[in-house]
Amino acid sequence: MKLLIDDANTAAIRRLYDYYPIAGVTTNPSILAKSGRQPYDVLEEIRSIIGSDADLHVQTVAGDTEGILRDAHAILRRLGDNTLVKIPCVPEGFRAMKKLHEEGVRLTGTAVYTPMQAYMAAMCGAEYVAPYVNRIDNMGFDGVAVVKQIQDIFDNNALECGILAASFKNSQQLLELCAYGIASATVSPDVIDGLFSNPAIPAAVDAFTKDFEKLTGAGKTMDL
Repeated sequence: MKLLIDDANTAAIRRLYDYYPIAGVTTNPSILAKSGRQPYDVLEEIRSIIGSDADLHVQTVAGDTEGILRDAHAILRRLGDNTLVKIPCVPEGFRAMKKLHEEGVRLTGTAVYTPMQAYMAAMCGAEYVAPYVNRIDNMGFDGVAVVKQIQDIFDNNALECGILAASFKNSQQLLELCAYGIASATVSPDVIDGLFSNPAIPAAVDAFTKDFEKLTGAGKTMDL
């Protein structure tokens, strides 16, 4: 499973990229709004941090097909042809996906709540679909189960489309999808940090250090 950052906080992105094997960044209009900065100022900084080869997912805002096409072309002009254009999985979005797929544009179908939305996006040429795990849970359904069902549909119909699972509230949801073989997940910085918050981990490291220092003296390491 590829791990992406679902955020537009450039300081957090720099920190996480420094420490972990992060494959890219996803954004949406709401995430960009939280930054309080102009959209392309943030997006161009993110692209400079992660490099031209990493996956950057940027969402269109227009509601009609022609507007979505204009948004998509503007995104690619500003951020590079390797950028994945996120398009909501609604009728106007599907129509735009078909046209952009013919142009060779990399696409991510977003705002996915149902398996059939994901299926339709894959048929329209999307490279990824982004089901909202926790938002599905909040509607009274099982978000993890829905993502697994989408994966089964893709496998059973030989659809070459990956899942970019999104909207996580905890590491357990991520663990279940990782174990199932989901292609990728995009996660907020706090959930990524929470993957390693078990108090037993630093306690074990501290015990190793203290035992070693009994032999060598305080502050000593293997670089004696």
